Amino acid sequence: MVQDSYNIGIIGGGPAGCACAYFIKQFNPSINVSVIDFSKPLRTILPTGGGRCNLANAEYDFRELVKNYPRGEKFLYSIFSKFSTADTLDFFEQIGVETYMQDDFRIFPKSNSAKEIQTKLLEHLKDVKFIREKALRIETDKNFKVVTDMGAYYFDKLVYSTGSHNGFDMIKRIGVSIVDIVPSLTAYVTEENFKSLMGTSIKNVLNKDTGFVGDVLYTHFGISGPLIYKISSIKAKDKFPFGLNFDLCQSLGDFQQVLNDNPHKFIKNVLSEFLPIRFVDYFLKNINISGDTECHKVNGKMRDLILDKIHNYKIQIKGTKKDGETVNAGGVCLDKINSKTMESKEVPNLYFCGEVIDVDGFCGGFNLQNCWSTAYVAANAIV
Repeated sequence: MVQDSYNIGIIGGGPAGCACAYFIKQFNPSINVSVIDFSKPLRTILPTGGGRCNLANAEYDFRELVKNYPRGEKFLYSIFSKFSTADTLDFFEQIGVETYMQDDFRIFPKSNSAKEIQTKLLEHLKDVKFIREKALRIETDKNFKVVTDMGAYYFDKLVYSTGSHNGFDMIKRIGVSIVDIVPSLTAYVTEENFKSLMGTSIKNVLNKDTGFVGDVLYTHFGISGPLIYKISSIKAKDKFPFGLNFDLCQSLGDFQQVLNDNPHKFIKNVLSEFLPIRFVDYFLKNINISGDTECHKVNGKMRDLILDKIHNYKIQIKGTKKDGETVNAGGVCLDKINSKTMESKEVPNLYFCGEVIDVDGFCGGFNLQNCWSTAYVAANAIV
């Protein structure tokens, strides 16, 4: 077996692990840092933001920023006070990445390329040793021994940043407490068959269960889209099946007046001014009203039925889309981590950063902000 000695080891070469390596070297260039990952560093950042990398959100008040995390709000309070959105933008400026903000406050690189983030950050990690091997287990004594599929490596301190999808068994075996992992930011599989609506999107839908407003996308297996991702984050630990109640069109006010103003139009054509025509056809068929009914023939019972079903549109959720989650809820128990240092309270000199901890945020750059901030706090404490 290969045996070598390093000061600091990092298991996981994703955004958090690589950012932590960067900050450690910035604080003290003489420290030896090694990153162990079986694949290319920062590969997981490439699909983020649709390939554009939504690297942060322009919420500069950390007291408001923490509200975007269904799990971890209190824990992140001190972390974001140490490394905020403004610090994140300074970090990217330091590595040569220019950024811009969209109208929805999401922040992206000006190149609109996640590949640029990978390239620029790796350019600043040339003094970091990347070990392209699969970590299999950790042994603890006076220091850490990380056994891989090809060798063994020894570290004085260890950072664990494998993300929210795998690697938990390795740290469970050395006494780290783990909160059960469940999908978050995920699409839903529904009882209803929406295959005929696949690809249809409805905008500005209100979910009455959470109060959130956003877009819903119909898929071959159920529903997805920004609103569904946000709901799934809040309800990540709810048991299936459960129902959701939506107002599909809040702007549809005095429907009787709409009918009166368009007496000879087909009801499907009138409704298609408010909702996508493919959905209107599906919707009317399911409540047994012909789309070719002229508006002056729509009686009070039909009118009330249409209104009720639009403003109280119920969908039965039976599960999440398998392997469809962007982020998982769960991970290293926050009560067992010192939020001022990111050090384990159970295993001395073991640190955590990124999505491996029981923190998950909404879409919009919040999960990557968690990566940058916890990486900074861990690096600062280590040095």
